[in-house]
Amino acid sequence: MSLLDQIGERLENLNKSERKVADVILNDPKSATRMSISALANASLVSEPTVNRFCRNFETSGFPDFKIQLAQSLATGTPYVSRDVEQNDNTEEYTDKIFTSTIAAMENARKHVCMSAVEKAVDFLIQAKQISFFGLGASGPVAMDAQHKFFRFNLPVTAYDDVLMMRMVAAAAHTGDVIVAISYTGRTRDMVEIAQIARSNGATVIGLTADKSPLAASSSVCLSFPTPEDTDKYMPMTSRIVQLILLDVLATGVTLRRGVEFQAHLKKIKDSLKATRYPDLPPEA
Repeated sequence: MSLLDQIGERLENLNKSERKVADVILNDPKSATRMSISALANASLVSEPTVNRFCRNFETSGFPDFKIQLAQSLATGTPYVSRDVEQNDNTEEYTDKIFTSTIAAMENARKHVCMSAVEKAVDFLIQAKQISFFGLGASGPVAMDAQHKFFRFNLPVTAYDDVLMMRMVAAAAHTGDVIVAISYTGRTRDMVEIAQIARSNGATVIGLTADKSPLAASSSVCLSFPTPEDTDKYMPMTSRIVQLILLDVLATGVTLRRGVEFQAHLKKIKDSLKATRYPDLPPEA
């Protein structure tokens, strides 16, 4: 449900002051996206703290975040490109919109990530005999990036973006193997079937996917995140960034669990790259 829909639905439950803020926004939402907090407070005949309380009632971190989500709920978007970009946007406009929508998506994901699910996923990864990352379509490069991070942990790590290879790996899986299935929607039939095959063979499946999706239901543990980006209609953009961040979180969790003594191993890997680089340029006099 868009932010505008939420405001309209909860209108009757707001107190008198908050109702004034809602009325101003609903009467001209486009103008509200360009107002400062003081301008909106003046137009609503309320104080700035009241505007801030109103914004936090709708699960935003404050007025700036509220304005971003309000702008997103107004956007009709350009089909097959982005819901945040209009066909007639100039360079400055579409650049700003892509950055802004990505920042908003990251903040939204941060607020909704389940810490107990992160903890459980790290538990599985730290005990894994081997780890496989599966991703199809736009999630394929995300799986490859995960392999690049996790190979440092002295574990057999692979990444696949081919359905047939995934099915064979899942069929050959055993107890102690961990498969991280990456899917923004969680509705890709092949990925759900592969997760089921892997679990039937005793493997652990960590789903990086939408909550309450078929893949989430087929996973041993699910790291879910909000899915405001309709990838059935628009090009995947912010969804990939959120997936990458969650994998960074898992990689960090595994690194910290390995303890300080593991840093010597990580240093050895970093040091191996020194000979491949030109030295830093000396600072200008």
